[in-house]
Amino acid sequence: MAKSKSVAKKPAATVDCLGMGIMPLDLLFGVRKYPQAGEKIDGLSLTIQGGGPVPNTLIGLTRFGFKTALIAAVGNDILGKLSVKEIVREKVDTTYIVIKGNSSAVAAGFVEQGSGRRTLVLERRVFVTPADLNLARLPLPKILHLDGRDIEATVELAKWGKKVGATVSFDIGTMRNDVSSVFQFVDHLVVADSYAYQFTRTSKVETAIRKLKEFGPSTVAITEGIKGAVGFENGRFHRQPAFKVKTVDTTGAGDAFHSGYLYGLLNGYDLAERLRWGAAVSALKCTKAGARTGIPKLAEVKRFLESDPASYD
Repeated sequence: MAKSKSVAKKPAATVDCLGMGIMPLDLLFGVRKYPQAGEKIDGLSLTIQGGGPVPNTLIGLTRFGFKTALIAAVGNDILGKLSVKEIVREKVDTTYIVIKGNSSAVAAGFVEQGSGRRTLVLERRVFVTPADLNLARLPLPKILHLDGRDIEATVELAKWGKKVGATVSFDIGTMRNDVSSVFQFVDHLVVADSYAYQFTRTSKVETAIRKLKEFGPSTVAITEGIKGAVGFENGRFHRQPAFKVKTVDTTGAGDAFHSGYLYGLLNGYDLAERLRWGAAVSALKCTKAGARTGIPKLAEVKRFLESDPASYD
């Protein structure tokens, strides 16, 4: 009798989502209106909390009951210590955070009362390099979520993610550096319209998606604020309207969208449902100041969706 060939098993995942991205400390001033150049105004509020697209998304997933871990760089200063302490409190695994000698990143800005619009300035001197990645020590993830700000390390980590069988997710909001070299390793490319239209040199969402799809991702989605989100997968477009809420602050809305989207991905939802969950989590986040304050618990999202919320479409 011929012996049956053994099939090598893929190592079991040890975290649901491993992320790498910037982690600044956010200083957000609530103002009645944006100041003009040279003008002095009084602040209505001040919110101080950690930020960064990937850390925020991981916190959302952790609040939804998933196990997450973060790769990031912070300085050996009070700002870095505050950022790490906060994310530890959120139960994100910080084992893989790199402490460096430079000062930690800081983002400061204004949030306009009524509209919830915000403007941020980021100052950053700490970076993750390929030399900082000890791939043999990293936990095996079901999903690897990246923001591309440290592109050399991002590409190396994305290659590793594909090698170990992870699903690679990528988030970018604005055109700061060329991140297209990582797209060939990305499975789910979910980006903001401000990036997608500038990068593809078009103002039409379906055209932008098709151009991004040419780089290799199996799924591409673009978020457009109150216009909602449009995604493309398996030859079909799906449009998800944005839900109407009383907006307080839009900071972190895109990060929250990724939390909802990845929640759906981890649960095996189809693209339409993933976009719906992304829209719901994003909307609920906007009802509170700060990128993390408004990230909802799982029960809140379920109640919100069950209430048949109104949308802008």
